[in-house]
Amino acid sequence: MNGGPLAGCRVVELGGIGPGPFAGMLLADLGAEVVRVDRPGGTADVLGRGKRSVVLDLKDPADTALLLGLVERADVLIEGFRPGVTERLGVGPHECLARNSRLVYGRMTGWGQGGPLAASAGHDITYIALTGALGAIGEAGGTPQIPLNLVGDFGGGGCYLVIGVLAALHHAARTGRGQVVDAAIVDGTAHLLASTYAKLARDEWTDERGVNRFDGGWPFYAVYGTKDGRHVAVGALEPKFYRTLVELLELDVDPARQHDRSAWPELRRLLTERFAERTRDEWAALFEGTDACVAPVLNLREAADHPHLAARGSLFTRDGVLQPAAAPRFSATPARAGHPASAVGADTGAVLREWGVTATDQI
Repeated sequence: MNGGPLAGCRVVELGGIGPGPFAGMLLADLGAEVVRVDRPGGTADVLGRGKRSVVLDLKDPADTALLLGLVERADVLIEGFRPGVTERLGVGPHECLARNSRLVYGRMTGWGQGGPLAASAGHDITYIALTGALGAIGEAGGTPQIPLNLVGDFGGGGCYLVIGVLAALHHAARTGRGQVVDAAIVDGTAHLLASTYAKLARDEWTDERGVNRFDGGWPFYAVYGTKDGRHVAVGALEPKFYRTLVELLELDVDPARQHDRSAWPELRRLLTERFAERTRDEWAALFEGTDACVAPVLNLREAADHPHLAARGSLFTRDGVLQPAAAPRFSATPARAGHPASAVGADTGAVLREWGVTATDQI
């Protein structure tokens, strides 16, 4: 636990993978006391930091009773099973809210609790494919490019679960009534596309990949290869930033023709040739601190050593594991990354004692 803005908030997380554990980690980083309910076996990783682990067999009525005892004393429960699983285990919203009417019951799924695909299997790639997000990413005429699992699992999924939980906690604090949060990756991903849909409505975006403002279609908002086989990212959208780019690259082009599409093929050729003349780090040194909006494309380990991220402590290494620091930042109640993930089941006895849950707790 830490002194973040959620200090004093108790969260029960039913063990799962991906966006659910990420949401639990984020809540822990913000100061919540997060207890992860695990099955025997398994390993701990960065997503388990700041949490304590108890082992319960939810197919055993006695352990189910213990879980409901924890729920009775919690503010939040989050789970990431397919629809209907927790109901079959006897720990669905009906049972949990009957024990604790103020509880926020957060549900994390890919397709949502309802709809034709609700019971189907899926993964990040299939969820973002259905929303249109995957089809919008990639080079013109090429195959859609997978944006890791950031857009679906963690952006449209885990982050939206946390947003829903925080909103429902605010409602519970005002009214004394809990509720169910149905966080579906397809819903969150579609919501993340709000700005893109706005552009589509204004005819500023086309459903053709790789020809738009933010998908590499504009030559001054794109990625270019460098002499050493690495890359730099260019985001000189505004005229004043574009002028700075042109000046520093010493390009023989008229900055006033920035949005003259007939000039773009030649401009892209010039940019491609110029960036290939030097290494990535040479370009980074030239553009550092300027308003040209050019940055080196770093790998994950290089990012930790960049002076800006290092100065802010955006990433850190603990026990040999590189990981992100807590975010966002607060002036009065600083958030911080919690203790390393507990071994599975390491805290079962301590948590039950501290929360006052005993074998006499009844369903």
